[in-house]
Amino acid sequence: MTLRPLFQRSLLAIALGAGMAGPALAAERELLNSSYDIARELFSAINPDFIAHWQENQGEEVAVQQSHGGSSAQARAIMQGLRADVVTYNQVTDVQVLADDGLVADNWQEQLPNNASPYYSTTAFLVRKGNPKGIESWDDLSGEGVEIVFPNPKTSGNGRYTYLAAWGFADQHFDGNEEQIQDFMRTFLRNVTVFDTGGRGATTSFIERDLGDVLISFESEVNNIRGEYGSDDYEVIVPPISILAEFPVAVVAPNAERNGTQDLAQAYVEYLYSEEAQRTLAGFNYRVHHEAVVAEFADLFPATELLRVEDVFGGWDQAMETHFGSGGLLDQLQRR
Repeated sequence: MTLRPLFQRSLLAIALGAGMAGPALAAERELLNSSYDIARELFSAINPDFIAHWQENQGEEVAVQQSHGGSSAQARAIMQGLRADVVTYNQVTDVQVLADDGLVADNWQEQLPNNASPYYSTTAFLVRKGNPKGIESWDDLSGEGVEIVFPNPKTSGNGRYTYLAAWGFADQHFDGNEEQIQDFMRTFLRNVTVFDTGGRGATTSFIERDLGDVLISFESEVNNIRGEYGSDDYEVIVPPISILAEFPVAVVAPNAERNGTQDLAQAYVEYLYSEEAQRTLAGFNYRVHHEAVVAEFADLFPATELLRVEDVFGGWDQAMETHFGSGGLLDQLQRR
């Protein structure tokens, strides 16, 4: 295979604003993985292991390219022509929109274990040294003078999980009283000091721009940030109630067929369930399903009640329509 198809795919990704990263060396075949904003380092670690695994088992030298951004923006880029072979996203709806467009199999969640989610996480808080605002749970985030940073739910799956986790807490705390839930959410949203478009931008605002008292992001991300920027300077708080954040994966079948990578793409998403990949995922502070790896990393993951979107909001379709659609509850709650 010549490099021309990959070159065209890379140019298109750049034109669409997707961050690309991958090996520059030529290989017999190249795979393009479209992924969410904060997964750059994760797949930089996984991809070489997969490449070695494929070389050992198939005797073929391959390469893996990455395209990163807000997962919803990444899905739109594929619908606009980005020739990604696989997707590894942080929200079910961003894969489902591709299925609705005929780019992913209708039964994609049935094709792999755990609803095609090889790993999962939840929403947690990163606070500054000493936790000066005493933030321990969601109710502390509605206090006067508390400044919150998390990505915009309109553009980020990460941000949508945060919003839904806060709503789910309020739903329990106020015993389903809609007026009290909305009052809480109105105050919570009023305390947001910046709405970045994606998780990496929110991290930059909190760490490098020194904005806010608390960054809300995936548990995996806040732990990775603390490890990178100094465990003595930040603390991670996993609230007693949060939300189950699944990380679905799928093969973009028409693209893989066109690119001649069907077998490679399928092997890639299946590899994420292997013990080797599950251990790498856990090392990046993601919760996993492999029993041996779960036992090995059990001390890293505090117990928390994980609410399911399906149970609290009736599923993602209903949540998107009710809360995040134009004129939905998010828009209403943000009106001054």
